[in-house]
Amino acid sequence: MISDSTGETLIEVMHASVAQFERVEPIEHLFALVRSSKQLERALKHISEYPGIVMYTLVNFELRRELEDFCARLDIPAIAVLDPIQATLSSYLGAPIRGKAGAQRVLDAEYYQRIEAMNYSMAHDDGQGDDFASADVILLGISRTSKTPTSVYLGHRGFRAANIPLVPGVPLPDEIYTLKKPLIVGLTASPDRIVQIRRNRLLNLKEDRSTDYVDESSVKEEVVFAKRLFARQGWPYIDVTRRSIEETAAKIINLINEHKRQLS
Repeated sequence: MISDSTGETLIEVMHASVAQFERVEPIEHLFALVRSSKQLERALKHISEYPGIVMYTLVNFELRRELEDFCARLDIPAIAVLDPIQATLSSYLGAPIRGKAGAQRVLDAEYYQRIEAMNYSMAHDDGQGDDFASADVILLGISRTSKTPTSVYLGHRGFRAANIPLVPGVPLPDEIYTLKKPLIVGLTASPDRIVQIRRNRLLNLKEDRSTDYVDESSVKEEVVFAKRLFARQGWPYIDVTRRSIEETAAKIINLINEHKRQLS
């Protein structure tokens, strides 16, 4: 993977493509911020030593031609992953392609909004902070329902996400029940899955005592308690048992957008 920017686009495209093939584990070689012949030379040397399919996003014509010619001589496939999309957009819009490296990463207002959202999510992790009214979404769930990683991912996408743990016997902040702007979403999972994750966490902490934290009947009660709270308050909830963080976040973003339309 050779990119004149951060390479994130290439990584996502490659992972999404490889995921369609069973029992395939890619060996990844990434060269990011390749914007000169000298930088490309390092990548070409590596390709000759470790040949494989080359995926690239390069806007510089000379660098592209040098890479393509090199791969052709070695009979190695080289794929410009954005070319079909950009060509179609250019034709449809009747506008030329800018040909600017990293054009999507301009330091504009949206960029700083994402940074601010990430800072907010980190400051409002696990019930911390007190400015819940300015959140876009508040995630509720018992321990080990992926609240923190989901909040961080949403922050990276530009959404101000707070998360608060649900602990039986410990009341939520009173303001949670009166908030209008933030969407409140519950996260839940199967008791078996939660027990498994909690046991692994205790093992990592070198803690092997038997407690309610990993007791199956106690965990089932926690799950029932959480679901009843969500139903009573009319809060949507998502079962994350078989969902990746990205899938959970995508569902939440759809809910946020629907919530905003209802408020407008």
